[in-house]
Amino acid sequence: MAVVLYRNATYSVSFLVQAIDHGDIALPDIQRPFVWQATKVRSLFDSMYKGFPVGFLLFWETDADPAARQIGSAQKVPRYLIVDGQQRLTSLYAVMKGKEVLREDYTKTRIRIAFRPSDETFAVTDAAIEKDPEFIPDISVMWTTPNIRQTVREFLHRLESRREIDVEERDRIEDRLHRVHELSNYVFNVTELARSVDEERVAEIFVRINSEGVTLNQADFILTLMSVFWEKGRRELEDFSRLSKKPELDTASPFNWYIQPQPPQLLRVTVALAFRRAVLKNVYTLLRGRDLASGSLSPQGRQAQFARLEEAQKHVLNLTHWQEFLLCLERAGFRGSKMITSDNAILYSYAMWLFGRVHYQVPVRRLRELIARWFFMTHMTSRYSGSFETQAERDFALLDAVASGDAEGFCAVVDKTINDTLTNDFWTIRLPNDLATSASKSPALMAYIAALNIHDAPALLSRIGVRTRLDPAITAKKGLERHHLFPRKHLRQNLKVTETGKINQIANMALVEWHTNIAISDKAPSVYWPEEVAEVGLSATELARQSYLHALPEGWIEMDYPEFLAARRGLMAQVARDAFALLADHAYQPEYPAPGDPGPALKRTEVFGATLAHLIDEGLLSGGARLVHLGTETTAIVTSEGKIELDGEIFDSPSGAAGVATGGGKVNGWEFWHAETEDSLTLLADLREELVRRMTSD
Repeated sequence: MAVVLYRNATYSVSFLVQAIDHGDIALPDIQRPFVWQATKVRSLFDSMYKGFPVGFLLFWETDADPAARQIGSAQKVPRYLIVDGQQRLTSLYAVMKGKEVLREDYTKTRIRIAFRPSDETFAVTDAAIEKDPEFIPDISVMWTTPNIRQTVREFLHRLESRREIDVEERDRIEDRLHRVHELSNYVFNVTELARSVDEERVAEIFVRINSEGVTLNQADFILTLMSVFWEKGRRELEDFSRLSKKPELDTASPFNWYIQPQPPQLLRVTVALAFRRAVLKNVYTLLRGRDLASGSLSPQGRQAQFARLEEAQKHVLNLTHWQEFLLCLERAGFRGSKMITSDNAILYSYAMWLFGRVHYQVPVRRLRELIARWFFMTHMTSRYSGSFETQAERDFALLDAVASGDAEGFCAVVDKTINDTLTNDFWTIRLPNDLATSASKSPALMAYIAALNIHDAPALLSRIGVRTRLDPAITAKKGLERHHLFPRKHLRQNLKVTETGKINQIANMALVEWHTNIAISDKAPSVYWPEEVAEVGLSATELARQSYLHALPEGWIEMDYPEFLAARRGLMAQVARDAFALLADHAYQPEYPAPGDPGPALKRTEVFGATLAHLIDEGLLSGGARLVHLGTETTAIVTSEGKIELDGEIFDSPSGAAGVATGGGKVNGWEFWHAETEDSLTLLADLREELVRRMTSD
């Protein structure tokens, strides 16, 4: 005889709404927050009004005791979870109760649906509908006000103040409004899964009946259990996720430039700290209170496991822990999300930080150095890609022999793991091989860029630091660019290298400022390199340091292209290796400008990323050109360095010189000065716009 996994039932909308209110039916975010557009909610009510079928609901009976209460709360544990139909029930509940819903960005909003009885039209409320007397602008009033007759009368009174209504139309309108009110009696077919059905079977059933291709995973089920037994903990995860999306003024927040963690991601860190597990299937079983050996359920066992989860989550969401950990990423040379190829590397490195700080009491300074090295290693090697759960549990297991509070033992295990991974063969063979790609965001490339940050390297042929130009808080129209050391056109036309993958090899790219990239253009290395070195005026010491940091082989401008790529990959790996060694040096302290602060290397005179020096570099202006103010006939001279000489005084910017010319006022110098060109006077602002036009069309 077949095992009965479910039973069928029918419930009215009013019964379902009341059951949600009483806590008998949970609205856990098993499919995550409310994602329906208001137009779908409108269509749902329209279909119900017309008597169309709108699908059935799938519930799952919980294994909680009838009188059970949530952890740390007087709120009762619900009898049923909604597996399929959450969006429909959320829509009905929110509209009929006038409640707000939680959106995907964790903001709250009202769903407002309007109804026009004259032609039985449902619509999403907007400003025009709000003023239109033909509409009830928010049908929530049909169920939230105590007297439906009074609501109908008020609508008719408002409509009659605008136009005449005969008796026949009045009766028709009343009937249609009462018909909307009676949607609370609409009956849903419900399939109720038995409490004995495990989560894998539930997920399989859900996938088979769901037409939108949604899948459920183990994190969804654990979050659902939290919604049932520990709603407060679930909301804490959501609040942390929401606050990580944007900075708060004058208050601490989890906002950062590396990751905007979602609740399932934070849950992984919590589970790691609480149970030293990454495979969530086993954790789900534990949280249900099921003994892994006997399979029996125990409410006491469930409470004990949730207590462990609650204690771990306090540490995971602790802002001091979180912000101290983020300093490890900065120390490791990573400046923002554009450099991150693996969120898992962040999450499980955070777990290791928490192990060290919470379980083993490692001093913060030492832990920061250790976890910076750990993150650099895990990110560079893609340690938590593929079967990342298995790898994470292997890493956790390495700590099993370390006693609680043994800081030295913890550090020794982590150090040994790093050293066993980053062997000499890794640095000399694997990493150069990993760099043999054209992928624009490979872990190997990000390790090299992080190394440039650690070394505080300037951009190639520049004195402005890579650190500064990679500021995550500044979205520059033009900033740091990846330049082909062997330009594309030169490779195609002169060296007959036509494959895009070979042309765009990582080893053929260097970080330069955008105006340098323009100046180099498509010239051969043997042509542009001596010109640019002379133009920038780098000393022999500066040139040697740049050649080392940017991994330029000796005599590279005359090298065969494949030989150059192979040699540079080895040098890039060596730069990364040297930077990684710095992370273990107690004296190494990165000095990054605060996000959004350009630092001393960037002048405030750069408007749209352009200065007079950039105009000179592009040939739009020449050193020695005369500047004229047409109103006063005041004149000045542009120096070869892109500055302005006025009455024997040197000014860094057009505005500075214009301010003095007008007696100390605040003047936009780009709109003040005209430059003498070969055949006319041209406003500096127009020259700048031409420069920007060229940049954006490049």
